[in-house]
Amino acid sequence: MDLAAAIEAADGVIIATPEYDHSIPACLKSCIEWLSYAAHPLTDKAVMVIGTSLGQQGTSFAQTQLREILNSPGVNARVLSGHQFMLGFAKKQFDEEQNLMDARTVSFLEQCFDAFKAFVNAVPVTE
Repeated sequence: MDLAAAIEAADGVIIATPEYDHSIPACLKSCIEWLSYAAHPLTDKAVMVIGTSLGQQGTSFAQTQLREILNSPGVNARVLSGHQFMLGFAKKQFDEEQNLMDARTVSFLEQCFDAFKAFVNAVPVTE
């Protein structure tokens, strides 16, 4: 199954992005551009944006940019507002098994996912 078909088949999409020089990676932008040019699978699709970075701001700039792209004409995704998960200082946040170590962070991430599930269920499915 190709990416456009997988997105179309999904109830919702979670996009996790790093932040490179206050921006999303070029490959992510290119991918969204190609999807918006050819198949438009993100149109009216429920989308959640999350991210982590090595620095203190935890992808705040990248997430803002990505939300603008997802809301642009030709993409037209339905982006969950609020419940933004931005994890800074990523190298210090995970144990040897790559599990988040801070219980409050885990709890907040779970709250974000619960909000997204409710958002997905509230977004009407278009045929």
